[in-house]
Amino acid sequence: MAQDRLIYLPLGGAGEVGMNCYVYGYGQPGKERLIVVDLGVTFPDMDTTPGVDLILPDITWLEQRRDRIDGIFVTHAHEDHVGAVGHLHERLGAPVYARAFTSIHARRKMEEQGANPDKVQTMKPWPETIRTGPFEVGFLPVSHSIPESSSMVIDTPEGRVVHTGDFKIDYAPGVGEPFDRELWSSVAKDGVRALVCDSTNVFNAHEGRSESTVGPEIRRFVSEQSGMVVATTFASNVARVRTLAVAAREAGRSICLLGRAMRRMIESSVEAGVLTDFPSTISPEDAASVPRENLMLIVTGSQGERRAASAQLSRGKYLGLSLDEGDTFLFSSKTIPGNERGVISIVNAFSEKGVDVQDDDGGRYHVSGHANRPDLLAMHELVNPQIVVPMHGEHRHLREHVKLAQGNGRLAVLAPNGTCISLSGNQPEVVDHVETGRTYLDGSVKVGALDGVVRDRIRMALNGHAVVSLILDEDDSPLGEPWVDLKGLPETGQSGTSLAEVMEHDLDQALRRAADKVVVDDDKLDELMRRVARQTAMQEIGRKPEVTVVVSRLS
Repeated sequence: MAQDRLIYLPLGGAGEVGMNCYVYGYGQPGKERLIVVDLGVTFPDMDTTPGVDLILPDITWLEQRRDRIDGIFVTHAHEDHVGAVGHLHERLGAPVYARAFTSIHARRKMEEQGANPDKVQTMKPWPETIRTGPFEVGFLPVSHSIPESSSMVIDTPEGRVVHTGDFKIDYAPGVGEPFDRELWSSVAKDGVRALVCDSTNVFNAHEGRSESTVGPEIRRFVSEQSGMVVATTFASNVARVRTLAVAAREAGRSICLLGRAMRRMIESSVEAGVLTDFPSTISPEDAASVPRENLMLIVTGSQGERRAASAQLSRGKYLGLSLDEGDTFLFSSKTIPGNERGVISIVNAFSEKGVDVQDDDGGRYHVSGHANRPDLLAMHELVNPQIVVPMHGEHRHLREHVKLAQGNGRLAVLAPNGTCISLSGNQPEVVDHVETGRTYLDGSVKVGALDGVVRDRIRMALNGHAVVSLILDEDDSPLGEPWVDLKGLPETGQSGTSLAEVMEHDLDQALRRAADKVVVDDDKLDELMRRVARQTAMQEIGRKPEVTVVVSRLS
């Protein structure tokens, strides 16, 4: 009989930043009992996923083994860790475990998708644990940019695994628990088989800065402004939102929160008891009557999201409020790679209004929630694991993290999405490769990344679309010429004539010359019409559109 083994399998988040989904298993090969850590989402962009609302991990492998899943554990309430819980839970069925603040968000995700929020169970932090299958699991507090972030302590028959989740080493985070070195030392003192570790900032050679360091800079900045001040940050960074609000209060300004996500995060923080001293705020209606020099707005949309408060303010009014010349807009955030275009658009729109825009100024008004390279090394030293397994990062981050660990004499293994690693024995070993991918939430429907829906949408966006229609009588003879409807294409081409008319003429000529065996065969007729339409478009406008052929036969 094969020996039991301990496995680790990332289905999302290893080879990318976002869409976190990690699987741990223990048992005989192919029969392991499983737990899942995080079910997150990532976000689309117009270049590669136009029209898509959210991107979810492909959990086909997990769904096929749902009878072996003993629990789903959510490390914290960022969307890339909790955002898919409501969308995917029905396919997995296992209970969801999280700490109080994260539970509030997980339950809301469940309710929004019509799932039972009671499937989410709230746990207290370490040393409380829960026994599920062959695992004993606890939530170990760690500092990050959202309250009640936790690493997972996973005890198995093969030893202890520590899954850091997103983390930084911050002894003064402002809101949420500071990093507790003694607590972590006590967890690690009896030995840790594997440290599965955040890799996001592995290329940043500077020691990470505490959230507390931005407070004085933000307070100084707000106090120096004369007009209205508007600031944006990640809504989930409750400590930063509080810092901005305190700066406004100290400057004698009324505070107004704009954006549903911002209000929800503050309300959830108060409900969970992690925020007890947030300054009082006023409604947008009341804010409209406050003198500009006495008002500060704290708004959503730090990443240029079109529907968020920042973007709407840049385009005009939002809930009766607007920015004018002499006002100031502060980005207390760092632009995530890929979001630059949306952010720059907002900056330029404000500039046209005469609004002064201040970015994070190289970190003066923002600090990262992830551990930099020196902090990763400190975590390695503190936990002293037998094996380091990098996760949460692009492939280059994972690879660099492996080299960092190996350079300090530690065993490390590169495990991008779909790589199943055995953590049993003295050496980590790749034991399987699982096909992974993405699922697109497209409106109210979930489609596979390889289903062709988004691919066809991109093709139409790039090349335009032509619909060719023709009617054939009982003898398969054309009734009139084919006619063409064009979308996303120029009206006239090189000949100076209507593109649709030129295309209709060429299609009619091709149809008249076509052999009988082509005309009576729908597939061959479709192929002929499509080819001629694309050839004509190429000659006239230098582009081959997507073509749909509609043939109506009279019986």
